[in-house]
Amino acid sequence: MLHKGKKITVIVPCYNESKAIAKVLKAFPKTSLARLKWRMELIVVDNNSTDKTAHIARRHGASVITEHVQGKGNALLTGLRHVSKNTDYVVMLDGDNSYHPKEILRMIEPLDSGFCDVVLGSRIQGKIIEGSMGTISRLGNWFFSFMVRFFYRVNVTDVLTGYFAWRKSALTTLIPHLNSTGFEIEMDMITKMARLNMEVYSVPISYHNRIGNSKLQPLGDGMRIMQTFIKNLNWNPAMTRKALVTKVKQTRFRQIRSSASRTPPASGSVLRNYRLLSN
Repeated sequence: MLHKGKKITVIVPCYNESKAIAKVLKAFPKTSLARLKWRMELIVVDNNSTDKTAHIARRHGASVITEHVQGKGNALLTGLRHVSKNTDYVVMLDGDNSYHPKEILRMIEPLDSGFCDVVLGSRIQGKIIEGSMGTISRLGNWFFSFMVRFFYRVNVTDVLTGYFAWRKSALTTLIPHLNSTGFEIEMDMITKMARLNMEVYSVPISYHNRIGNSKLQPLGDGMRIMQTFIKNLNWNPAMTRKALVTKVKQTRFRQIRSSASRTPPASGSVLRNYRLLSN
């Protein structure tokens, strides 16, 4: 039983989804949510589309954010960073109508009951409509899911899904550690959630034939997904903090060097600045 009075923010990353986005936005169970006195905010992240995706999304009540740098990871992270502070749960799904918005309550229930921190919608456990997932995609998904279960000890069955739900607190912890720009973002999220010791589980969902053309490049994106899987095997949260400190030091060094090139430094000031960077 869901508690009353909660807020869901839904992120829909899109690139040229003008044929599908209206159908996706109209399919959310607004009446069921209203009965529970739940609020829902819809955010469509337009990833520099060349069609009317953004216009159609606004017309159907969504807020639209534009991410000019191409890549699903870029679009998703931009959307996640715009989630309001009063949000209880965050949901992400693709804008091509392959995932059904009416199943959002099934995604949220384990979070609202306190069972876990993150829910993945599993196509493998659920219903895959004929023709919606090819043989190569099925084999690739099975392989990556097995590898994640074995090496990361996460009880999930579909690591390449595009349907996620988070407790807002879990997402706040996760976001600073994410840096993937493309279709490897799901692997990056799942493996880092594992290393952050989050409770991650799957629920069955349906998977339908997408509207429009797929942007996934099986070979190239598969390689990047595998690279992310391997890279994160030795990842831990301290590595993000170390990288941030290094970036700050590099920024300070550039500022000092730029200042020194404009104004001759007083005696001993350069030495003091370099000592500052080593602290």
